[in-house]
Amino acid sequence: MFSNLKILLKYLIWAVIIPISLFVLYTWAALTWVYSSGERAGYVQKLSEKGWVCKTYEGELILVSMPGTQAEKFFFTVRDKTVAKKIDDTVGKRVRLVYEEHKGLPSSCFGDTAYFVTDISVLDK
Repeated sequence: MFSNLKILLKYLIWAVIIPISLFVLYTWAALTWVYSSGERAGYVQKLSEKGWVCKTYEGELILVSMPGTQAEKFFFTVRDKTVAKKIDDTVGKRVRLVYEEHKGLPSSCFGDTAYFVTDISVLDK
């Protein structure tokens, strides 16, 4: 009887605990490893809090290179509430967003985009 329990426990470890551990390790690596980083300048058009369980802030930055040209949208995610508050205070002003791109995130629970804004500064005073 004890040997059957020991074998069952061994299979449980291989079938459940190890795949879950690998998934957690992969998720941690995807969230901490930065694929690319950069800056974008434009006007924040929208910032909203989204998510059923995992709440993130999702926003749009309008990039305008020259007056009269077609505007391009840059979609971004904010996970830090203090950065989200700073962005919310600058809606409608020309700003510079500093972001990091994290590729390969396993779900949209961490954000709708791969671009995570880490800082913001106002360009037009």
